[in-house]
Amino acid sequence: MYSGNDDMITSMMALGASGVISVLANCVPKETHQIVQDYLDGNVKASLEGQLKYLDLIHALFCEVNPIPVKQALNYMQKDVGGYRLPLCEMEEGHANHLKEIMESLGLC
Repeated sequence: MYSGNDDMITSMMALGASGVISVLANCVPKETHQIVQDYLDGNVKASLEGQLKYLDLIHALFCEVNPIPVKQALNYMQKDVGGYRLPLCEMEEGHANHLKEIMESLGLC
C-alpha cells in the first residue's frame, strides 16, 4: 500500500503504507524520501516534522488541477518543463503568486 496524497504520508505510513506516490517529490525529492525513510527507521517525530514543514507547499501544489501547479513550481525552480497543452491552462494569478511565496519561504526559488 502506498499513500497517494502528499498531505497524508506519515498518516498512511502509520496504517502500514510502504511509501508514497508523490507530486511533492517533483519539487523536493530528497526531502520527500526522508519523510518516508524517517518513518521506516522508527523516527516518527522527524517524519511528521518533515510532513508538516511542506504542508503549505503540498496544499499549494493541489490548489488547481494536477499537473498545472507542479509545472509552475518547477518553472519557478528554473527547471524548464515548458507550458501546458489543452485542456490545461496557466494557473490563476493569485494561486501562482501564493505558490511562489511559499516556495520562496522554503528557499526553493
